Amino acid sequence: MSLVSMGFEPVLVGRVLPNSLPMDERPYKTHRMRLIFKKGFFFYSEFNKRLFFYLLFHKAKLLVSNDLDTLLPNYLIHKIKGIPIVYDSHEYFTEVPELVNRPRTQAVWKRIESWMFPKLEDIFTVNDSIAELFEKDYGIRPRVVRNIPVKGKKVKPATRKELGLSEEKKILILQGSGINIQRGSEEMVEAMKYINDAVLLIVGGGDVINTLKEMAKSPELNGKIVFKPKQSYQKLMQYTANADLGLTLDKDTNLNYRFSLPNKLFDYIHAGIPILASPLPEIKKVIEEYDIGAFIPSHKPKEIAGKVNQILADQALMHKWKKNLNFAAANLTWQNEEKELREVYKKYE
Repeated sequence: MSLVSMGFEPVLVGRVLPNSLPMDERPYKTHRMRLIFKKGFFFYSEFNKRLFFYLLFHKAKLLVSNDLDTLLPNYLIHKIKGIPIVYDSHEYFTEVPELVNRPRTQAVWKRIESWMFPKLEDIFTVNDSIAELFEKDYGIRPRVVRNIPVKGKKVKPATRKELGLSEEKKILILQGSGINIQRGSEEMVEAMKYINDAVLLIVGGGDVINTLKEMAKSPELNGKIVFKPKQSYQKLMQYTANADLGLTLDKDTNLNYRFSLPNKLFDYIHAGIPILASPLPEIKKVIEEYDIGAFIPSHKPKEIAGKVNQILADQALMHKWKKNLNFAAANLTWQNEEKELREVYKKYE
C-alpha cells in the first residue's frame, strides 16, 4: 500500500494451496501459481523455475524479492534484463528450524545467499538483531523496517457471542500462520491443564496444528482449547481484540527464532491486549520499553500456567498494561515505520 501511494503499480506474485483463503480486494494486481509440489526440494525447485519464467516473460521496472526462497530467480532476471532489485529479508532464513537439522540443504541455501547478498544494493530486514547478523556475515547492514500495522486501520468490532466465544471465561490467544514446531504451542496447550476459568484460543495454521488438536482431546483439556482456521486480517483482529492475553512463546532453539519479531506481537498491541512472551531479545525490547506484558520463566507447562494464573488474578497490573498499550499503539505504527522504506523506493519512482 505504501508503494501504491507512491505511484507504483505492484504485482504480488505467490502460490495458491488447496486451503488458501481467497484474496481480499486490493488496489493492485496479484498472481498466484498452482504448483504440483507442496513442500521440500521439489516444491522449491518448481517454485523457483516457475517464478523465473514468469519474471522473464513479464515486463517490470523494479523487482522485489521477498525472502531467500525467491531471491535466485529475481537476481537472475535482474542480471539478464538489467532491472533494479530490492531484497526484503523477513527472517534469517538459513537458520530456520526446518534447515538447522538438515546441514546439506542448509549449506545449499547459504551458498545461494552468500553468492548474491554481497552484490545487492538495497536490502531490508525486520529488526536490528537480524541486521547485525547479516552485517557480521557479509559486511553489509540492511535497513530495518518492522512489520507493524497501520495506525487507525478500521476493524469492524464483533462481540464474543458473534464470534462463538465464551462470555464468562478469560481468553488467551495464540494466533498466526506459523504455528510451527519449537514455538511453544505444545507446552501452552499442556499448561492449560493447570489454568482454570480460561480458554486457549488458537487462530491460524502451521505444522503442529494437528498435534495440538490430538492433545486437546485429553479429558483434562475438555472445553479449554478452541481452534479457528486461518482468517482474513479483519476477522483475525476481531478475535484478537476479544482476548484478555496475547501469547508469543517461540523457543530459543535457533537463530531465526531467537531474533524473531513476530507480527502477532504488534497485532496484540494494536488490539490493546497485554502480552505474555518468551524473553527473546527483540520481543523483550518492545515489551519492556512500553511495559505492556510479562515473560514466561521457562517452557515448562506448569511454570507457564503459574505465570498465566498470576497475571489473570492481578487486575491492577492488567489495567496498567492496557493503559500503556494505548501509548505503544500510538507510537508503533506503519506510518512511522515506512519512512525508511520510502527513502529507498523514491529513487525508483
